[in-house]
Amino acid sequence: MNEPAPAPTPLDRLRDGVHAAVVPRSGESGGYLLPAQPLLMYGTLAVLVALTVGFTAGSIAILIHAAHLSASLAWPLGAAMAAPLVFAVRWPLSAWRVSAAGFLATVPVVGGEGFWPWPVTAFLALLVILFFVGVSVPRTTVVGVGTVTVGTLALAVLTGMPSWFAMILGALAVVTLVFGDAVGGRYSLAAIVAQQAEQLRQDLARQAVLEERARIARELHDVVAHHMSVIAMQAEAAPYKIPDLPDAARQTFGVVRDAAREALIETRRVVGLLRSDDEGAERAPQPGLDRLEELVSAARGNGAGVTSTVVGVPREVSVGVDLSAYRIVQESLSNAARYAPGSDVAVQLRYGTAALTVTVTDGGARTPPEESPGGGHGLVGMRERVSMLGGTLEAGPHGDGWRVRAELPYGDAD
Repeated sequence: MNEPAPAPTPLDRLRDGVHAAVVPRSGESGGYLLPAQPLLMYGTLAVLVALTVGFTAGSIAILIHAAHLSASLAWPLGAAMAAPLVFAVRWPLSAWRVSAAGFLATVPVVGGEGFWPWPVTAFLALLVILFFVGVSVPRTTVVGVGTVTVGTLALAVLTGMPSWFAMILGALAVVTLVFGDAVGGRYSLAAIVAQQAEQLRQDLARQAVLEERARIARELHDVVAHHMSVIAMQAEAAPYKIPDLPDAARQTFGVVRDAAREALIETRRVVGLLRSDDEGAERAPQPGLDRLEELVSAARGNGAGVTSTVVGVPREVSVGVDLSAYRIVQESLSNAARYAPGSDVAVQLRYGTAALTVTVTDGGARTPPEESPGGGHGLVGMRERVSMLGGTLEAGPHGDGWRVRAELPYGDAD
């Protein structure tokens, strides 16, 4: 069972290099609403710091000279309204709360002085903060922020600000919030699509592994069935081959025979479950290295220049190693024909002291490869086979071409 996914953070890095809110957005990000590229990020931060300094200084100056407030009042009110812009990129909702508190506190202090009670620079800073809020918080929170902001404007109307001007300011605040919410929603959707695409890729990878394991299990069924059949037949024939066999030994051979038959039946039943509905039972015996020359000859007949060499003294290997080595060579030749047409391919079998090493190397495409209607899971199958035997697999570029090198321990064949 998969563990429950952690709650999504409100700002995640998207594939286009931008930090954006992820639905559902929580408001306080713990990240930055900034481009991910260092040059753009630090440049944007510098602009925001400059704007914060300018808006804050302008707000304080306007409160002192236009609203005729003392410096002891103008400084905290101007800083409360405009200075939160500097941390709105990280904590937008907190920045709006501080700024809104400053706006509310300014209304009764300034009263009916002037056309409106706030400095224009403070309102510009508020609009930028509202944009960050719209990008990063859930839509219900955006509605609440807009309601409080418009309510503050209504409070200013009671102290002398013209109602038509309050409507204009309210429309600007609402449009800014809506625009921010649209931008946040767009990047949220992009983040969800990217997440789903990654999840689909992981699911397809897991499915490919399971399919390859089922295929390997079906192939090894013939191996297991052969051995179990031999055990059953030998146990059945033992009483006839050995004269004067004690009754206890005869009963033991009977138990071995029955157990082998039962195991064979269960093995066939399990393999039947692994086989798809439209897939019939395999009738041909599983191939091995004794048919390697046939495989190489078939590849040559398709126009590939294939050479095969054997290093060391050939020895008997287990059926699993034999089958896996054949399949690895088969898949490697198939990939070479698909992705490196016209190249020379070298197949080498090296019989070591503890393992059989299979190496298939191509020299790179000599002609452009044709479009392939989807690839298989060749490397996945190779890795599963090698992992099953406790070996190692290396697959990657080699010179101008590609090389696959599999080390298959002999295991119980010793």
